[in-house]
Formats: sequence, structure tokens, C-alpha cells
Amino acid sequence: MGTISLSDFKEVRIPAPWGQISGRWYGNRTERPILAIHGWLDNLGTFDRLIPLLPDYIGVLCIDLPGHGRSAHLQQGMRYAVYDYMYVIPRVMKEYGWSTVSLMGHSLGGILSFIYTALAPHIVDMVISLDILMPWEPDSKTVLQNLANSMEKHLVEEDRQEKGNMHEPPSYTLAELTKVLAKGSYNSVAPEFAKHLLHRQVLRSQLYPDRFYFSRDGRVKYYNQMLMQSEVPEGLVKLIRRKPYLIIKGSNSPFLGADTEKAIAILRRNNPHFEFYELEGTHHVHLHAAEECARYIVPFIRHHRPPALTSWSLSGKEQQLSAEENRRQLEKFYKRGNTEGSKL
Repeated sequence: MGTISLSDFKEVRIPAPWGQISGRWYGNRTERPILAIHGWLDNLGTFDRLIPLLPDYIGVLCIDLPGHGRSAHLQQGMRYAVYDYMYVIPRVMKEYGWSTVSLMGHSLGGILSFIYTALAPHIVDMVISLDILMPWEPDSKTVLQNLANSMEKHLVEEDRQEKGNMHEPPSYTLAELTKVLAKGSYNSVAPEFAKHLLHRQVLRSQLYPDRFYFSRDGRVKYYNQMLMQSEVPEGLVKLIRRKPYLIIKGSNSPFLGADTEKAIAILRRNNPHFEFYELEGTHHVHLHAAEECARYIVPFIRHHRPPALTSWSLSGKEQQLSAEENRRQLEKFYKRGNTEGSKL
């Protein structure tokens, strides 16, 4: 068995009331894939370096969340929120008729995977979470200050978009874009990896052909976070129970710190299928340390989503050997039946 080719994909458009959810289905398209969800302000390109390292018997459907990448923006007057993003998962499942889902998420995508798994553990069969577990719980003063700032900036962005029909957003050269992206990610995305995220979230300027501007919805920067008291996420962790759950942490990232230790301890204690690994890297550890991440992700997938006996990845020779073995077993069965029948 081999690995998925990054060039082997099908562009998908999943209809939604506000437009469409865009994505790419990589690899095997005859069986249910892993649904991969990116982080805040990113897009499906975040998985570009990880996809080619995953086993080819199972496909991966990577989507752009609403307002990100090439997915449609919400209508004016609406706000983005974690609660609403969560409904993207069952919407994708309904489109393809899945009764079960396998999830892989980074950052915001990992939070959505965590909450959905806790609320619908009978539907999720495994989770791969990249440098996240659950929503943060900053102190109440910080929460109120962030909420007030977010409200003001969201209104300013709405006003800018209304006037933006007559004006382009600020544009940059490609070299400048890599620096802007690195700065916006708090240097989590190194400039050499910026291209994986930029190819789905910039458009060429009509005024300056050598410059580009960000095409994602500016309002996503001020989305409604899910604020919880500490006992709520810990209660959600207990609902996950024995669900296969893999977490990979970047050593230089603050997203799996002291405030998640109790929840992780619950998972370790209650869940024999829980795995946790820490690798050298930032919050985007899966992007710049893809090979190291794959060393843990691939065995996890093979164990909890093993290839079917009729998997498409069997070569012709392997299929022939399998058919011959089946034939031999059938011959044995019939010979045994005839022998036993002659004794009656």
C-alpha cells in the first residue's frame, strides 16, 4: 500500500443556504473518507504537507469553513460563531449519506471535532486533533474586553465591506503576503510554508497586476468564540468515553497548557484508545513537521480505520491471490461437506 498523491483530488462544492462549502477530496473516493477541518483564518491548504504521507486506501475530504478559502461568505448582517461552524459537520455527512464520520482537525477544526464528538459520540468513530483539545477559558476580564473589541471591529469591517464594492482591499506582493501571514499567525507559519495557505485565500488585484489581496471574509477575524466554565469542557470530555482520540501538541504552542491538564487526565484515565504526543514545533506543527506527525497519525489510522478486504488499494496480483485463497477455502468446504454426507 502506498500514500495519497496531492495531485489526486476532486474539487467539491457542497450546497448550503448561504452559498457553498468548498473542498478537495483526496485519494480514494469509493469509501468514506476522513473529514479534515482547518484552523481559524486558515484553509484546507493547511494539510498540504500531511496529505501525501497518509495511507492511500482511505481518502481525505478537506473543506474550507464558511468565510475561509474558497467557501462562500455569510450574508451581510450575520456573524461567524463556533456554535454555527459545528453544523458544517452534519451538513457534509448529509451530502454524502454518511452515518458515521472520522474527524481530523487543527485549532478551530480540532475544537469543532471535540465538541461534536462529545455531543454525538455514537456518530464519530475516531478523532485526530492537531495542537488543540477544547476552547480556551481566559479570565472573565479578558473575555469581556475581547468581546467588546470584537463587536466594534466587526461593525467596522461590515462598513468597510459595504464600501468595498467600490474599492479593493489592501493589496501586497507575494513576498509581502508571506510576511503578513507569518505575523498574523504569531510566527506559527514560517514564510517558506505560507504558499500552502495563500493559494486558496488570495486574489490578484485588478488595479495592480503584480499584487494580491486576501479574499477570505474579514469578519471571520471577529467570530464568536465558545466560552465555557471549566466544568463544562471537562463534562464534555467524559462524554467521549472510549472513542479513539489522538492529540499531537507543538512544543512551542500555548494551546495545550495547564488549563487542559485536567481534561487530558480524564481522557487518559477513561479512554484506552487515547494517545497524546508532543513534537518540537509551533501551533502549525502539522505543517512544518508533517513527517514527524505522520509517524503517529498513520499507525493510528491503520489501527482504527484499517483497510477493507475489498480495498481499492489492493494491486491486481494481491486481488488474484485473495481470489485464489477464497477458491481453495470453498473447495475445502464442499469436500468436507461431501465426505460428511457420504457417512450419513
